[in-house]
Amino acid sequence: MRLGELGFAVSSALLARYGLRLERVAPGCPIPGSFWGDEEAGIIGNTVYARDDTPVHSLLHEAGHLIVLPDERRGAVHTDATDSIDEEDATCYLQIVLADELPGVGRQRLMTDMDAWGYSFRLGSTQAWFEQDAANARRWLIARGLLDEDGVPVVSKTRAPNVKM
Repeated sequence: MRLGELGFAVSSALLARYGLRLERVAPGCPIPGSFWGDEEAGIIGNTVYARDDTPVHSLLHEAGHLIVLPDERRGAVHTDATDSIDEEDATCYLQIVLADELPGVGRQRLMTDMDAWGYSFRLGSTQAWFEQDAANARRWLIARGLLDEDGVPVVSKTRAPNVKM
């Protein structure tokens, strides 16, 4: 699924809950801060950059990188958010959970798209990893207050002070 199918307004609203900004890039223009290039989302500071042809999984992944970072580290991010395996795993887990917050996406669709893109996990699929091998990522997110004990995303009031929850 591409961002143009989903719409920027709903995606912007989700990111804003976490104190992030979504910047729309014109068709055919390079995406600032994109690690993978082409149509993949980019990150610089508190901003996620994307075009209409950006995959939703890419948008959620890059946003997830910024969400898992403490505020004091966000401002320094440009293109590559981390080299931490724990943060990368948490980002993958969070992007799947956040897909449920987007109408018409959901975790099942996102995991299928992640597999099609080429994410690789020890158990052979995103769903198998999420259901059977991601307990550490889930605990990491819970310990940092980004998920509650039921696995529901939690938005810190300090991250998005002007957003109603």
